[in-house]
Amino acid sequence: QVQLVESGGGLVQAGGSLRLSCAAAGLTFSSRASAWFRQVPGKEREVVAALMWDGSTTYSTDSVKGRFTISRDNAKKTVCLQMNSLQPEATAVYYCAAGALPYRGLGLAEGEYGYWGQGTQVTVSS
Repeated sequence: QVQLVESGGGLVQAGGSLRLSCAAAGLTFSSRASAWFRQVPGKEREVVAALMWDGSTTYSTDSVKGRFTISRDNAKKTVCLQMNSLQPEATAVYYCAAGALPYRGLGLAEGEYGYWGQGTQVTVSS
């Protein structure tokens, strides 16, 4: 059974930091791209950051560049999102995702990710 389990969400004041972690089980994690998406009520889920299966290429959406960093440890089957200088607009449910197919390029669309975590709430107070 495939499982992606996120942890590390919570409430933080503006300017603070959080580190989200996602542990994968039941799939060939090391051969799949990983990504973090987020969603706020009433809006579509958007990609925040993505990382190629071999770690060679990364993507971050413009609003988080320089503040959020995605990383992975294939041996531990984990992907993390370090979030610094958080602002209230970062408040959302954050989801980790693993690529639907192995050894693909860096995807940014939801449809390219076939495995999802349950989501973890991040709330940034002003």
